[in-house]
Amino acid sequence: MPDFGLSGPNLDFKKPDLNLSGPKLNSGRPAPPPDTALPILRSCDTSLPAHLSPVRTWVQTLMNPSDEPLGLTELHPDVFAVPPRLDILHQVEIWQKNFKRISHAKTKVRSEVRGGGRKPWRQKGSGRARHGSIRSPLWRGGGVSHGPRGPTSYYYMLPMKVRVMGLKVALSSKLAQDYLHIVDSLDIPTPDPQYLTELIKQKHWGQSVLIVDV
Repeated sequence: MPDFGLSGPNLDFKKPDLNLSGPKLNSGRPAPPPDTALPILRSCDTSLPAHLSPVRTWVQTLMNPSDEPLGLTELHPDVFAVPPRLDILHQVEIWQKNFKRISHAKTKVRSEVRGGGRKPWRQKGSGRARHGSIRSPLWRGGGVSHGPRGPTSYYYMLPMKVRVMGLKVALSSKLAQDYLHIVDSLDIPTPDPQYLTELIKQKHWGQSVLIVDV
């Protein structure tokens, strides 16, 4: 009987070293250390439980293209340190696509189709199936039974807790992936819109940037 390493001195019950942590986020901006010389421009004033601590991140500026941070800001962990929930994000995305959707698809029933006022042939004696009108759904070009009768609204209301949770998960994911940047103000040194375009390109913020003033 061949030996497959299941008996004798080759028997090894050690668990294989599996890397189940997944790929690490490759962020071009390192996370701020807990003890840094930079000032904290905005601190989290809300009282937190003992097991939670504020999330610190860099504060940048739009006045120059430099990547040097001005300081730190503290974010609330209930908003910016939420575990990822893809199911919640999927529910919110589907709701946002459908709650304003209106379908105008409409088909004609047999009473709206043109023609077919008389009986196509007599009831008995012809050997063919009996019919009373060519507007029947059984006929080609006739009416449609159980078809869409638009406009149809796909509106439904998602619970507020689910919507808020989806926003928290999205903000936490963007911050963890280094896609969320905080600036000290929205003031720029010139009204030229090309300046903002070049600034975003030099800071490597991506092709699509959403600026939110809170």
